[in-house]
Amino acid sequence: MKSIADIMAIREAMQSQIILRDNADAEKETHIVVGMGTCGISAGARTVFNALVDEVESRQLKGVRVTRSGCLGNCEQEPVVEVHVPDKEVVKYTKVDSAKAVEIIDNIAKA
Repeated sequence: MKSIADIMAIREAMQSQIILRDNADAEKETHIVVGMGTCGISAGARTVFNALVDEVESRQLKGVRVTRSGCLGNCEQEPVVEVHVPDKEVVKYTKVDSAKAVEIIDNIAKA
């Protein structure tokens, strides 16, 4: 069993990822949604989700939130990622892998 100090260290290390996933100022931020129904997970959505979170965190992008969703309705196109930018049309990416996840963050960072 881990000590309380070990658990607190893990909590602190994960805090930045929690902030990326749950931010109250949703109307002003870019929201990235990864479809993680069973079909998405089996197609690699968990790896894509982690790549997106890692990339947003490493670039220290503010106003970008990464969340999970259930099935987004395109099972044959999984993993599916939707990008919601305030006052713009939703962009849906299909068959996303880790490299494409980095490209998505590149596009968001340039905007």
